[in-house]
Amino acid sequence: MDFWFILGVILKMAFILGVALLLYAPVFVLFERRQSAYFQDRLGPYMGGVKMPRAVIDNLPMLQMGGYASAAGAGATALLSIVMVFLGHAGEPGLWILPISWGTLLLLSALGAPAQAVGAFVLPHLFYRDRLTLFGGLHAVFDAVKSFTKEDIVPPRADKFLYSIAPIIAMIPAFSLGAVIPFGPDLHLDYLFDTLPTEGVIDGPVAHLQVASLNVGILYIFAIGGTGVISAAIAGYSSDNKFALLGGIRAASQMVSYEVTLGLSLVGCFMLYDTLRLDEMVTWQSENSFLGIFPAWGVFYQPLAFVLFFFASIAEYKRVPFDAPEGESEIVAGYFLEYGTGKWLMWMISEFLEVAISSMLIATIFFGGWDVPGLTRSGWEAFGYHFDLSGTNWEFLSNFANSHLFVTVVSIAAFLGKALLLGILSLQVRWTLPRFRYDQIMQLCWKLFLPLSLLNVFVTGVLILLFS
Repeated sequence: MDFWFILGVILKMAFILGVALLLYAPVFVLFERRQSAYFQDRLGPYMGGVKMPRAVIDNLPMLQMGGYASAAGAGATALLSIVMVFLGHAGEPGLWILPISWGTLLLLSALGAPAQAVGAFVLPHLFYRDRLTLFGGLHAVFDAVKSFTKEDIVPPRADKFLYSIAPIIAMIPAFSLGAVIPFGPDLHLDYLFDTLPTEGVIDGPVAHLQVASLNVGILYIFAIGGTGVISAAIAGYSSDNKFALLGGIRAASQMVSYEVTLGLSLVGCFMLYDTLRLDEMVTWQSENSFLGIFPAWGVFYQPLAFVLFFFASIAEYKRVPFDAPEGESEIVAGYFLEYGTGKWLMWMISEFLEVAISSMLIATIFFGGWDVPGLTRSGWEAFGYHFDLSGTNWEFLSNFANSHLFVTVVSIAAFLGKALLLGILSLQVRWTLPRFRYDQIMQLCWKLFLPLSLLNVFVTGVLILLFS
C-alpha cells in the first residue's frame, strides 16, 4: 500500500479524533459544568486552577492595555494602508521601512487588529482569584489526572475480564465512527493557491478529507454504533450489583429501541439524496437550492426527520432527559455504578465522543456538512455575482479569498462550527427537560417516534413521486 496513502489516513483520523477529544470534549464538559453549577446553585468549574505569582496578577491590567494599544496601532496601520492602496501604491514597500508591500501590510493589520483586541479582552478571563483557570478548563484536566492516579478497585465478586473490557468496548464505536464522516471538500494539492474552475474535472493529486469513503457509509455507522449496547449490558452484568444490572438492562432495551427510530428517520433522506455515501449527501445539498433562495440543506426538506433523529440520538447516548439507565434518584449511577478511576473516565470520554460524532453526523446529513452559502469551489459567489477585483488595486484580496486553500479552510471551519453548535444544543436539552420515567421513554419511542418516522417515509415517497 502506498506510503502517502497510509500517512494521509493517519493524519485525517488524527484530525477527527483530535477535534473531538481536544476541542469538542473540553467545550462540552465545561459547558455542562457551568450549566449544572448555575442550575444547582453550587460552585462552578473555576475552582480548579494554578496559583499564579503576585507579580503576574498585578501586571494583568498593563498587559491588557498593551493588547488594546497594539490593536489600535494595527488599526491605524490598516487605515493608512487603505489610503496608500487607494492612491495606487499597493506594490510599494509599506511604511518605507518594511520589505512587504502596502497591500500585504493592509491584509496583515486588518487581521491582526481584531485578534489583538479580542486577546486583550479575553486575557483577564483566563484568571480567577489569582489562579490561572483557562475559562475553567483546567478543572477538567485536574479531574482527569486525579482519576488516572487513583487506586483501581474491582468488586470482589465481579467477573474481572468482562468488568475490565466493558469500557473498552464502549470506546470502540466512539473512535471508529469518525472514519466515514467527511469534514471538508476534496483538496487539490497542485492548486492550493489558485482559483479552481466552477465546473469540470481537475487533474492532479487529490486528498479526500474523509478517512474512508464507503458506499455504505451510513450503514457502517449504524452497525458500529450498535455495539454500544453490548458494553452497557456487560458492565451491568459483570459488576455483581443489582443497581448496575438494572441500569444495564435499561440501557440495552432503550438503545435497541431508539436505534429503530434512528434508522427509519433517515430513510427519507436516503430517498431524497439517492445515496448512502455521506460525502455525496453533502454534494447534493451544496449543488441544489431550496425554493431557489436557501441552500438545499436536509433540514429544510426533512424537518421531521431532523427532530426525530436529534432526540433519538440523545436517547441513544443516554443523556438527560433519557438517562434512566444512569438515574441517580432510582439506581444510584446505573450500569457503571461500580466503576471508578480511569475506567469511569473511559465511560465519560466515550459518552462525550458520542455527542461529538453524533453532532458531526447531524451536521453532515441535515446542515450541508462543509457547505457554506455563497461559497463554491471557485470562491465566493452569490446571486450570480462572483467576488472578483481583477484589474483594481484590491485584486490581491479577491485572489486570496477565492484561493482553493482559503476556501477549503473556511469550509472545514464551517463544518466544525455547525457540529459544535449542535453539540451544545444537545447539552442544553439536558438542562431544559426533566428526566423521563423509564416507561415514558419506551412509550415515546414505540408510540410516537416510530409511527412518525414511518409517516415521514410515506410522505417523502409520495412527494418524490409527485414532484420528482
